[in-house]
Amino acid sequence: MNDADVSQQIQQMVRFIRQEAEEKANEIQVSAEEEFNIEKLQLVEAEKKKIRQEYERKDKQVEVRKKIEYSMQLNASRIKVLQAQDDLVNNMKEAASKEILSVNHNHHSYKRLLKDLIVQSLLRLKEPAVLLRCRKDDYHLVESVLDSAKEEYAQKVNVHPPEIIVDTNVYLPPAPSHHNAHGPYCSGGVVLASRDGKIVFENTLDARLDVVFRKKLPEGTITMDHDSCLMIHGYSGSLHCIWSFLISGSGSLVRLLHDGLVELYLFVAP
Repeated sequence: MNDADVSQQIQQMVRFIRQEAEEKANEIQVSAEEEFNIEKLQLVEAEKKKIRQEYERKDKQVEVRKKIEYSMQLNASRIKVLQAQDDLVNNMKEAASKEILSVNHNHHSYKRLLKDLIVQSLLRLKEPAVLLRCRKDDYHLVESVLDSAKEEYAQKVNVHPPEIIVDTNVYLPPAPSHHNAHGPYCSGGVVLASRDGKIVFENTLDARLDVVFRKKLPEGTITMDHDSCLMIHGYSGSLHCIWSFLISGSGSLVRLLHDGLVELYLFVAP
């Protein structure tokens, strides 16, 4: 083999080695680029995830702040509504308290009402002997209906007529007036108690009115009908109807809607 052949073989070997090196270098470059792209994609996805998490966190904070602000506004609105409702009910109660003073102007109806109140109180107490207190102005009316009230009670529960002692030492406060605007007052009715004083049944018009207004009626005025029943009339904007409340001497509270509906409530004086 001459020098030319040796040189040619060497050149072939060099080209072969160089080709393999280039192919290997290309493979390494392609692999590196793939790894780089994968790593870059992972980093990008990780950063995107962080950004999404940060956005979600801030979005939740915004939602929480919105809910807090909405809740505060809602509570403030509710407080305003409740305050307005309480003011309205208090104004209505004050007006009703003034109107209820006219109940005892009709002596016949008021006398019948006093008898019914006494009978109801006896039915509640179920005592053989009771102490009765009334206003000084109502003393003679109460005395005039005591016998009929005792007989009616005895017939209803089938017992002997109870002993009723009218307290002439301590009377209920008089009706409110300009001279006694801030003192204790009583618009009418009676208070009965057991002889030992452990059981007291307050059945005054003011106590019954308090029970009615605890339900926060929308609007009301009070009149006395011919059957000695206390009527409270008004208009309900939410129901879009005129309603009436009837407080009978027997202790039942009937809600009468002028659209023909009737709802019956059990009325219990305090």
